[in-house]
Amino acid sequence: MISKELLKEVIITNEEFITQQVKKIIKREGISFPEILNKVVILYGVRRSGKTYILYDLFKKYKSQAIYIDFEDERLIDFKTKDFEVLKEVFLELKPHLIGKELVFLFDEIQNIEGWEKYCRRIVEREKVKVFVTGSSSRIMPMEIHTSLRGRAWSIEITPFSFREYLHLKGMDIKEENIIYGSKKALIKKYFSEYIKWGGFPEVLLLKSDLEKRKVIKEYLEAMFFKDLVERFNITNIHLLKTLTEKLFSSFSTKLSLTAFYKQYKEKFPFSKDTLFSYYNYFLESMLIFEIKKFSESSYKRLRNPAKIYLADTGICKKVTSADLGRVLENVVFWGLRKKGEEIFYFDENRECDFIVKDNQGKLFPYQVTLELKEENKEREIAGLIEACKRLDIKEGIIFTYDEEGSAVAEGINIQILPVWKWLLKE
Repeated sequence: MISKELLKEVIITNEEFITQQVKKIIKREGISFPEILNKVVILYGVRRSGKTYILYDLFKKYKSQAIYIDFEDERLIDFKTKDFEVLKEVFLELKPHLIGKELVFLFDEIQNIEGWEKYCRRIVEREKVKVFVTGSSSRIMPMEIHTSLRGRAWSIEITPFSFREYLHLKGMDIKEENIIYGSKKALIKKYFSEYIKWGGFPEVLLLKSDLEKRKVIKEYLEAMFFKDLVERFNITNIHLLKTLTEKLFSSFSTKLSLTAFYKQYKEKFPFSKDTLFSYYNYFLESMLIFEIKKFSESSYKRLRNPAKIYLADTGICKKVTSADLGRVLENVVFWGLRKKGEEIFYFDENRECDFIVKDNQGKLFPYQVTLELKEENKEREIAGLIEACKRLDIKEGIIFTYDEEGSAVAEGINIQILPVWKWLLKE
């Protein structure tokens, strides 16, 4: 059992750190917490996406009644489920005026403690305690959450910063009238160029030099590779994992066939198709990659056709040529759509259209993404959008570009051409 003195030290040093050293916290958009429901609030998402700072923000809000614990703290390496009650006792010893009052427990990287679910459920339901937990593990995602918390959890996905949040970080008031015109427009476009290059990981955005940003992103990737994949899933075929990693991180915004991958590499080093598919699923479970299926009324066709792959953040995209910028832009649009909570597919029949989106009311709408509309691609991009519109029996669609804006009518379809940065401001 962990000593009370150690727990007191952890509680006090955490409080001092948050109150004295954590200064600027960007309010995250689209996050709402239950005020009345007795739920364990679970913040999940890819590593380094800003979950901890949300807990810091909550600590500042509930400072007089809150405790923050990071379960990746090496001082707590021997912490077990039974120690939760000791932790509560110690907290009340430090702050006896809170006995009988509502408490707020903020637990970071909770997945490191076996059996945390039952304890958190009990204190939320039977005691005056609000519980907020974070984790980078698939085990705390809504689909994987322990049965003891089913129906008792309020899950919120935390992603790297959106472009709007990035502008907040830069001190811009995006609600300012006419911000997309005049001198502010040039600044927004400059920031958008930086955003799609470096992505939205909060720590990276705070760094000044490109060298520092590259170094930190490299460290993130190494941590994701070893902690989120090798260690978590006990992976033994490191050669296969590295090869698959290279393929996935360079194939963003494109269709990926695992069967084709297997045929390409099976003679080069030993691995089974089952192992390959397992490793691919580990990437999905770790929230490093995301996939969308082909748009089709047939579930069989959706499963049989290859998925399109998108990465958790553009900062970790493996960019090789200038042509990759169009795919980076598509990855950004994917996240802009996903943050709205909509169901996303890709369209691929005679022509291709990047996204078919099904909103909460069941309405379908097509989006095409291209870096720019030029003579060599304009006909192809428009034709793909038109075919998708006709398939959906609708008369309008949108083409996203880096900076072009306008409208067109083709074959009775109204086409809006819109810069991605401007669309993201209106999320």
